[in-house]
Amino acid sequence: MAFISTFVISMLFSQLVFVCHCNPTCKLGYPIDEIPVYKEDRYYVHFAQNLEFLEAEYFLWSSYGYGLDVTEPCLTKGGPPPIGGQKANLDPFTLNIIKEFANEEIGHLRAIDSIMGSITRPLLNLTSENFEKIFDEAFGYKLEPPFDPYRDSLHYMLSCYIIPYVGMNGYVGMNPNLKGYASKRLVAGLLGTEAQQDAIIRMYLYERANVVVYPYGYTVADFTARISNLRNQLGMCGIKDEGIIVPCELGAENRTETNVISANYYSLAYSRTPPEILRIVYTTGDEHIPGGFYPDGANGKIAREFLKEP
Repeated sequence: MAFISTFVISMLFSQLVFVCHCNPTCKLGYPIDEIPVYKEDRYYVHFAQNLEFLEAEYFLWSSYGYGLDVTEPCLTKGGPPPIGGQKANLDPFTLNIIKEFANEEIGHLRAIDSIMGSITRPLLNLTSENFEKIFDEAFGYKLEPPFDPYRDSLHYMLSCYIIPYVGMNGYVGMNPNLKGYASKRLVAGLLGTEAQQDAIIRMYLYERANVVVYPYGYTVADFTARISNLRNQLGMCGIKDEGIIVPCELGAENRTETNVISANYYSLAYSRTPPEILRIVYTTGDEHIPGGFYPDGANGKIAREFLKEP
């Protein structure tokens, strides 16, 4: 009798498991009667969209030789085409990475547009001369020959070190200010992908940390340290940026000099505010003075407010 009872129970349990596996719960549960997107949420995400436009255009031009005006013109919302974009001289391995990044950024712009609406694409400066100025400032003197991000794969990936990380900092910084559940879900997804892109770039460079970048006589690790120091200086809010090799006191748990992931004392991602980000991407150290990647300034309510008289 006990055997039969055990058998019946086991059969019932197996049927229950079968039913559970046949009817899995996959849809995310959202708060009932909550607002998906608040007006203020749009301001923050639209600010970040300026960085998404920069990444999309830079990755597209470098890998395909053309940008959003060819691939997804509707996402530009009539904004001006970027200045100076060109196809980079990339090896097949690096080219495949950047093509993937480019298409991911298109997805980001589409997601923002579908959930938040979209800002107009700002004017972007993708010229080699713009990158040249940034690297000159990072080293404190004019590099000879001028740094050209489109020259080869290593030069290009060093230039990429400049961009996604700042966008990731922005998403971390805005997260506590978001109210709507759809806004939070969107930013969590964007942050996750941006962080992965940055990690791939850093790992790519870390594998080449001791390679001397021809013809400058500095290693890849030296370049990352200089760029990170420059961003800290422009941001003006302490250390929120670290190269791929650091002193132990900046490494994880103060035990490593390896720094594939840039993070704070608790190994949490650094955050930056909109003014910090503008000071960096404008390369002026002043959120009120456009320049750098955004000659006419970034778009959206938050960015345009800073362009008014301080």
